[in-house]
Amino acid sequence: MLYNSAVESSRHPALELEIAEPRPAAAGGLCPVDRLPTRRRNQICIAIIAVGALNFLAYTATYAILGGDAHNGEARLVAAPDGTARPAYFVRGHFIHNLRGKATEVSRGLWIYSYLHSMSVFITSAAMIISMLVLARPHILATMRDGWLGGRTFVFTFGGLVILVPSAALLMFARDFLIQLHGP
Repeated sequence: MLYNSAVESSRHPALELEIAEPRPAAAGGLCPVDRLPTRRRNQICIAIIAVGALNFLAYTATYAILGGDAHNGEARLVAAPDGTARPAYFVRGHFIHNLRGKATEVSRGLWIYSYLHSMSVFITSAAMIISMLVLARPHILATMRDGWLGGRTFVFTFGGLVILVPSAALLMFARDFLIQLHGP
């Protein structure tokens, strides 16, 4: 804290106020979120957390209603009554009806929606965790000063993992989705 000589205490010299001068913004800032005012940054983070939670609740409700999701299900050709093969789309939920799950046939549109919604959970969950990390960052930096792992290193490493792991899972889901979508 820097002492501001313009502020004087009339009570006791030991109670002189220390006032921090506003720090100049570093070129580029320590972190991109540092460029936003704290209140606005927190509002954005809380909104992201709320949207992610609502997406997860919607996914859970859809999973329960359908009895599973498209990723656990499949798209395949089935025999039509006239002897020809037609594409069919199934959702399946693990451990809902038995250990393997029960497959339920759904429309192509519902199957696509279910698969895309499954993939969106990776994005919104990662965004929620990053938002929580941004909100907790000042406390992490303040409390992890003297340990073997510094606060900045922890925030950077954990944030990187939160981005990399769901991104890898999302890419695997997207590859499987495209393979199954164009398969039957």
